[in-house]
Amino acid sequence: MSTPAPDPAAVPPPGCPAHRLYGPEAEADPMGLYEKLRAEYGSVAPVLVQGDLPAWLVLGHRENLDVARTPSRFSRDPRRWRDMQEGNVPAGHPLTPVAAWQPVCNFQDGHEHERLRAAVTDSLERFDRRGIRRYVMRFANQLIDGFVQTGRADLVTDFAEPLPMLVMTQLVGMPDSYGPRLVEAARDMIKGTETAVASNAYVTEALEQVVDRKRVAPGRDFTSWLLEHSASLTEAEIIEHLRLVLIAAFETTANLIANTLRLVLTDRRFRANLSGGHMTLPDALEQVLWDEPPLTTILGRWATGDTELGGRHIRAGDMLLLGLAAGNSDPEIRPDPTVPVHGNRSHLAFSGGPHECPGQDIGRAIADTGIDGLLSRLPDLELAVDESELRWNSSLMSRHLVALPVTFTPRGATVTAASRLPRPAAAPQAAAPVGRQTAPVPLRPARRSWWARLLGR
Repeated sequence: MSTPAPDPAAVPPPGCPAHRLYGPEAEADPMGLYEKLRAEYGSVAPVLVQGDLPAWLVLGHRENLDVARTPSRFSRDPRRWRDMQEGNVPAGHPLTPVAAWQPVCNFQDGHEHERLRAAVTDSLERFDRRGIRRYVMRFANQLIDGFVQTGRADLVTDFAEPLPMLVMTQLVGMPDSYGPRLVEAARDMIKGTETAVASNAYVTEALEQVVDRKRVAPGRDFTSWLLEHSASLTEAEIIEHLRLVLIAAFETTANLIANTLRLVLTDRRFRANLSGGHMTLPDALEQVLWDEPPLTTILGRWATGDTELGGRHIRAGDMLLLGLAAGNSDPEIRPDPTVPVHGNRSHLAFSGGPHECPGQDIGRAIADTGIDGLLSRLPDLELAVDESELRWNSSLMSRHLVALPVTFTPRGATVTAASRLPRPAAAPQAAAPVGRQTAPVPLRPARRSWWARLLGR
């Protein structure tokens, strides 16, 4: 049976601003744009990405799972992208770093994907979860010691962003001294600044050095296990997968930590639930994964042939974006998004199917353990600005909390100066917290907070 021809009305005209996934409207209120598209088009909407290139944004929960779980129809290999084949995506295009083919498992299908994916998952599964949590507590305490005596901090730049990278450098097998500089480089790469290319070169050089060292002196770390895996990865494949794990863990886990901390500091509904013992910290993390997934969309999938999805005609080579945040708010599965979701992990935060995030348990462990440690040491954390003053930066794939300034009772550090984190060689000066400036916080007796009651401390 032949597949119906594409419906011309389903494809937006070039330059149509109403359907752009970039620009002021998308950056100011991405969720509002998703709902606008859902009301107009249903579960699959025609959109434009950077350069006014056409794509399909999958908005429905069921449709997202359909795309993620059927690689025979929707491939992860970007070499199928028709616009790329026709020369419409130049080398310097903003999407090239995330859409150009690389020798990594998430850009492969079939046997090659299984070979590379097995090396990653087998190596990740060798970690002792208790050992990971010890790393998290070690670095969390060192980060907290950096600001605990001041009575104020920005929990994004001082805690949520550096913690995942510092832990992952240990899991990869890098010395402690690499951590702070890799945090700066990863942040620079993701923001796409003028120095992003240089930062990318630094990350590559650092990974090449660690691979060289582990060939000579292997250890109990991710790099060594990739080197010895029966999949026989090439050096290029090892380096690219190390980069993938480092950057993905940094981006997603930093967002998860920041979003969860914002929730517990601002949402009275959850504050009451937590203090009453009706919701644990892992429950709060899952709620954030529903409401504010670390990645709002995933780019991309490419149709292997003409097909249909959500009533739309998809042509071979069309690009699709998995709408993780939009799918999580699909009215068909969440008629009332204000109702808390307890014990339900059917969200799309980690995608699904054969390309589901292999490191999600490690990400959860870093976030859960790090936040628990922070709130245990600083139980009287309070937001230093009005909630309305918080700001976000949005991009095609994610939404970042810019800053989360807090105040608390100043306390003493718990580690010696010799064991504190090394500083990067040329670290930029820390920016002032977003929002109104506050006077120095006077010393006062520490209060027993709702977090202390929850944790039994």
